[in-house]
Amino acid sequence: MGRFLKIPALLLIAFLTLLPRVMGNPAPAGAPQVVLQHPEAPPEDQVTADMRKRAQRELDKQRQEQMKRDADKLLQLAAELKLYVDQSNQHILSLNVMKKAEEIEKLAKSVREKMKAN
Repeated sequence: MGRFLKIPALLLIAFLTLLPRVMGNPAPAGAPQVVLQHPEAPPEDQVTADMRKRAQRELDKQRQEQMKRDADKLLQLAAELKLYVDQSNQHILSLNVMKKAEEIEKLAKSVREKMKAN
């Protein structure tokens, strides 16, 4: 029975000895200190840099194409708005005119944000 008590007691002593180190407390005087350091990030190799540049160029190309589509849509909406305004008079303002104006405003803001990101 005495043998079974010694093993848990030894584990407890080992645990209590290692606990301060694990918790970040300084080691007792004279004990060697282990300092863990994160390795520095390896320098980016040329292949990775080229892939990153290629991906960025593709994103820029897609953004430019989207801005062209948005500009075409703006032109179409502006033409529709012009038609609605021409059909209205000083006393009647169509709901369609307001909707078109709001749609143009949202799309124009989207295009402006894409240009800023470029």
